Amino acid sequence: MVRAYSVYLVNLDPTVGFEIQKSRPCVVLSPDEMNAVLGTVIIAPMTSTIRGYPSRVEVRFQNKTGEVCLDQLRAVDESRLSKQPLGRLKQSEIDEIMDVIADIFKL
Repeated sequence: MVRAYSVYLVNLDPTVGFEIQKSRPCVVLSPDEMNAVLGTVIIAPMTSTIRGYPSRVEVRFQNKTGEVCLDQLRAVDESRLSKQPLGRLKQSEIDEIMDVIADIFKL
């Protein structure tokens, strides 16, 4: 089963306009309870380009610094995900992501 806060390689193509494209690491943000019953997951793409936008969270993953792009949230079919996760984010990074999501959606 796909687990929340795991990082998978995800094929994001085809895309339109300003959507982040190509295959790249993405963080699964949908809760385990949803992932267990739906064929889709909510993800946020990661990028190595540091922009410092308030909607992005800087993370260190696989010895590389990058950002989780919370301004690019989307639902994707599980078939777009790699067969195995690349890893999982640290709890401090997860906490920061949840804080930024709460700010974005005014929760």
